[in-house]
Amino acid sequence: QVQLVESGGGLVQAGGSLRLSCAASGLTFIKYSMGWFRQAPGKEREFVAAISWSGGRTYYVDSVKGRFTISRDNAKNTDYLQMNSLKPEDTAVYYCAATGSAIGLGYARSYAYWGQGTQVTVSS
Repeated sequence: QVQLVESGGGLVQAGGSLRLSCAASGLTFIKYSMGWFRQAPGKEREFVAAISWSGGRTYYVDSVKGRFTISRDNAKNTDYLQMNSLKPEDTAVYYCAATGSAIGLGYARSYAYWGQGTQVTVSS
């Protein structure tokens, strides 16, 4: 049974930082590209960042480029989303996801497995 468990969310002031983690089990982690999505109240789920199985390729939505960094540790079956210079508009539930595909990483439909989400709240 595949499980993705996010952690690291919380309440932070604007300009602050958080580091989200996604611990994967039940799958061969190195064979999966990993992504992060977020969903704010009343809005559609939005792509945030993705990383290839090797970590050699990363992708970001324009609104987080230069502020967020996605990474992975294949030895720990974990990927991370380092979020700096947080803004109130980053407030959302953040979801980790896994896909066996190497393409279409910006689309939620590409991902087979999802975590339960972790709340990130940025106060102004």
